Amino acid sequence: MASIDNIKNIHFVGIGGISMSGLAEIMLDAGYQVSGSDLNSSKIIERLIRKGAAISIPHDSKNVEGSELIVHTAAVKSDNVELIRAGELSIPVMDRAEFLGIIMKKHQYGIAISGCHGKTTTTSMVSLIFKNANLDPTILLGGELDAIDGNVLVGKSDYFITEACEYFESFLKFYPYVGAILNVEEDHLDYFKDIDHIMSAFYKFAKLIPKEGSLVVCADNENAMKVADSAECNILTYGIENKADYMASNIIYDQFGHPSYDVTFRNNVIGTFSLNIPGKHNILNSLASIAIAINAGIDIETIKASLLEFRGTYRRFDIKGTQNNITVIDDYAHHPTEIRATLDAALQFPHKRVWCIFQPHTYSRTRTLFKDFTMAFYKSDKVIITDIYSASREKDNGDIHSTDLVNAINLNSNNSMYMKDFEEIADLIAREAEPGDIVFTMGAGDVFKIGQMIMDRLIKENCTSCA
Repeated sequence: MASIDNIKNIHFVGIGGISMSGLAEIMLDAGYQVSGSDLNSSKIIERLIRKGAAISIPHDSKNVEGSELIVHTAAVKSDNVELIRAGELSIPVMDRAEFLGIIMKKHQYGIAISGCHGKTTTTSMVSLIFKNANLDPTILLGGELDAIDGNVLVGKSDYFITEACEYFESFLKFYPYVGAILNVEEDHLDYFKDIDHIMSAFYKFAKLIPKEGSLVVCADNENAMKVADSAECNILTYGIENKADYMASNIIYDQFGHPSYDVTFRNNVIGTFSLNIPGKHNILNSLASIAIAINAGIDIETIKASLLEFRGTYRRFDIKGTQNNITVIDDYAHHPTEIRATLDAALQFPHKRVWCIFQPHTYSRTRTLFKDFTMAFYKSDKVIITDIYSASREKDNGDIHSTDLVNAINLNSNNSMYMKDFEEIADLIAREAEPGDIVFTMGAGDVFKIGQMIMDRLIKENCTSCA
């Protein structure tokens, strides 16, 4: 199906997902009848219901009856009862990425941010800049941004800004006019065979950009630059370490680890920029955003003000609170590179000790990147590893366990322990964390729940001591 112009009723299977819900909201705003289903209710689903979507919990074959198109998330398998029923009724079915591509194709200037790390933050930065420049973009994020009150904003212009995920090669179904490649590394090895397979997907992504379009690439990432060499469009590079079109220099950090730095474009200073989020990796994310924004004709002062306004997105160095001078921070980091970047940023943040509660994400990632994981936690004083999170994505075949990771870490640093129960982890932190400590909950699963448990215990402890 190349067009959705002649249909009015769309059903989303797995509508509660962050991207699926955004697509559903875009369709509601466009006047379509939207229905959907998921396994569990959530705040996202409640929001869609308030906007007019008819949503059923859980999946049921009857849900698709009367629909003209079925859109499903990649997590939904072919044996799903709704997909089976759609086949029986000859209702067209497509996956989320293909549907997103159809929507993007309706916009002249699709901006797609790709890379193994940093997509949500960079896309959010770009989105805020374009919004503040009054360009009225349509925005679809993989996280929640306060400035748009969620993960989606429906605009009326020709700009469409979205993340472009390489998993399952989904981004090859998009129609970017401007693309960004932040980095290319080994990841999603439950789908990709190896780094060469991953690189091949990014080569194809770069080829999607028309000759009159632009590709923004990190000069500090060797693999990303290899991909850029094959692109047939305008190339803009950025970096800190390696020579690039856009470069950051004279970097300084304030008492909270927030950086300020000069930015040059081809050796000419264009201004001094400041961020209200920590970390060298976020300087790189901001440089990509600056390059994309200037390429679109946005003035420097709007870019500066927007980056200073940006306070991060949900689950990215997300400070949940401070109690008894113990700060709890949640972060989505689930790849060794992301873990190191987050812990590097933590060193610039005022602290006594760093605790890291890490939940590995998927058996395949833990297995294939095992050595890298063992070396990712050196800048944490105390490490707690809980069980590997996989949900229904993979089955545990017994060849990898979190205790294997703990034992390997302890061969070098002897600062790691395995704990299974979230409540017991929260009890331990509340009992042993000291004033001045920062505590990270880290991972792509449900480890974030521990943060609130810790805060609840610290608040209760404080109230008891004041009674």
